[in-house]
Amino acid sequence: MHCPFCQHVDTRVIDSRVSDDGATIRRRRVCEACGERFSTIETIELKLPVIIKGDGRREAFDARKLRGGFDRALQKRPVSEEQIESAVRAVVHQLRMTAERELASRRVGEFVMAELRKLDHVGYVRFASVYRSFEDVADFREELDRLERDIPGDGQLTLLGDDEPRPDKKKR
Repeated sequence: MHCPFCQHVDTRVIDSRVSDDGATIRRRRVCEACGERFSTIETIELKLPVIIKGDGRREAFDARKLRGGFDRALQKRPVSEEQIESAVRAVVHQLRMTAERELASRRVGEFVMAELRKLDHVGYVRFASVYRSFEDVADFREELDRLERDIPGDGQLTLLGDDEPRPDKKKR
């Protein structure tokens, strides 16, 4: 690596530290010629697929857009930042594992829906309503029915918080 101060071609690493998430390495370097010290950040460069939008446009994958979709779907829901970050990482991992150079945005949406379904059923239905372009209440009902069929246990969705009484159930 060239020295940013004197442009000498030889620098030496004097310290390396891995970041908390393990995704980057911070290296402390010293120039052999001028003695100046500086830091570099080293990250893995993995190419994510180009996303093919519904209208045929192609866009570079943008993790901020992905995070924004999760944030909108889970707004005012009891899901922690850590859970959201984990879901975002899971979707990015799935994108990498496809080994595709280009991927339809519909596939990305399916990955997001799978993660939302695990996190929060209300967030899942919110996202699905936009993603699948629900036209009326019947579309919502159909998606809720499908969700209830797939839920283990008594098949009831908890749309209200656990401490809130359900309108159809009387307190005893």
